[in-house]
Amino acid sequence: MGRSKIVSDETLLDRLLGAIQEVGPGELTFARASQVAGLAAATLVQRFRTRNAMIEAAMLHAWDKLEAATAAADSEAPEGAAGAVTLLMQLIPVDAAAYTVTDGLYLLREDMRNPVLRERGRAWGITLAAALGRRLTEQRDDAEKLGWQMASVWQGALIWWGFTRDTKSEIVIQTMLEDWCRTAVRTCQ
Repeated sequence: MGRSKIVSDETLLDRLLGAIQEVGPGELTFARASQVAGLAAATLVQRFRTRNAMIEAAMLHAWDKLEAATAAADSEAPEGAAGAVTLLMQLIPVDAAAYTVTDGLYLLREDMRNPVLRERGRAWGITLAAALGRRLTEQRDDAEKLGWQMASVWQGALIWWGFTRDTKSEIVIQTMLEDWCRTAVRTCQ
């Protein structure tokens, strides 16, 4: 009979993800992970085998959480362009906007370098673009295009806010999305 786990997989992955967010994926060693996880480094090696596998597991956990948040926002947001804006705004915790555009770029870099993580990002993008697009138009071809455009405007607004920070992030991003919707949706109908 196997030993029971002192720390559940989900708790462990949450702790590892927090450490990755704090120090970046390149700085997460088994020794540092051991400190934040409350487990011996040897235990982590047994669970993950390699440091890269440990980082990948934590990052996949982050994708799981983002996909769940996206599904919840999609099911709760109303239809129409206003609903598309609401959906996106629910995916940016107000208190995390500054983190997202600074330290979060380390995670994005890791997501783009690792083919497994990159695929998760691609799949999430398709899901997000579809959820946005069906709120913007009933024309299937236009919906996909508009969904991807809106997602791009959303991310661009977040990045540009990171440079200026002259107003609250939620005001800047929501205004940018609403302005884009007024222009893009009007020209497509």
